Amino acid sequence: MENINFKHSILFFNLCILVSPVYYMLNFEPVIVCLFLILILGISHGALDNIKGKKLLKLLRYKQTVSFYLAYVLLSSMIIIFWLIFPNTILLLFLIVAAYHFGKEDTVFCFKKKFFMSECLFFLKGSTVIVAPLLLKREETNEIFRILNFNIFEAGFFNNGFLIVMLCLGFLSSLYISKKENTNIKGIMIMDFFSLIILNFFLSPILAFTLYFCFLHSIRHSITLIFELDRSFKTGLKKFIYKAIPLTFVTAVVFIFAIYFLNNFYELDEAIYKVIFIGLASLTFPHILLEYLLEKNEKRT
Repeated sequence: MENINFKHSILFFNLCILVSPVYYMLNFEPVIVCLFLILILGISHGALDNIKGKKLLKLLRYKQTVSFYLAYVLLSSMIIIFWLIFPNTILLLFLIVAAYHFGKEDTVFCFKKKFFMSECLFFLKGSTVIVAPLLLKREETNEIFRILNFNIFEAGFFNNGFLIVMLCLGFLSSLYISKKENTNIKGIMIMDFFSLIILNFFLSPILAFTLYFCFLHSIRHSITLIFELDRSFKTGLKKFIYKAIPLTFVTAVVFIFAIYFLNNFYELDEAIYKVIFIGLASLTFPHILLEYLLEKNEKRT
């Protein structure tokens, strides 16, 4: 598992280096390509949440499976509704939660410290995903936030000095988390950090995020799920694809329908931006809550 993650980080790091000159040669904003990748690869790592939900209900000794689906859809719907009413609050909360989620899920080994300390370190590590585009492509990133009716990062408080400090803290937290680990683990953490810097330095914010989300975060999480399904990677991969297709397909259809509807009121690219980020937020909150509840109840058994 560790060896696979190390090779994955090397491949992703090289992908970041190779993609940069290609992007400059093509000279276009591939928003639709980003949408396609997120629908196919990005959301698939959460497509086993129904299986995890059944596992959670079993631990809670609750037999009504339909209640899980209703709760999941209800929470997702509430996030969308609240976003429409309180966009600044919900998006800021989403970014905080997402930073923590990225930091924790991209850490490929068990790291245990006092609760508050470990959570802060995961947040700082994952905040690089958000801070890097703000520092390296500030105007382009803020333009996406304007489309999402979010203007908090335009405040003077979030100046370059603050962003540089946050970026340094993100790197230092990665080093601290991996300080007692072997060379491969340290290599993974360092390569992942600089992969994000390379992506956001050369590419547009949406493309940089898509490549990170699909080819680092999603694939890494999927690798974990594959080995949970079967010790053999090949067999586990087949099982993962088979089990992930239904919810991935349903989610993709909902996203495409939402874009078709919003395109009546916004330009196509703006509609895609709204669906990508509002859609991911609506899925991220129940996904993280499910992971937390499952982890908490597994410890009790």
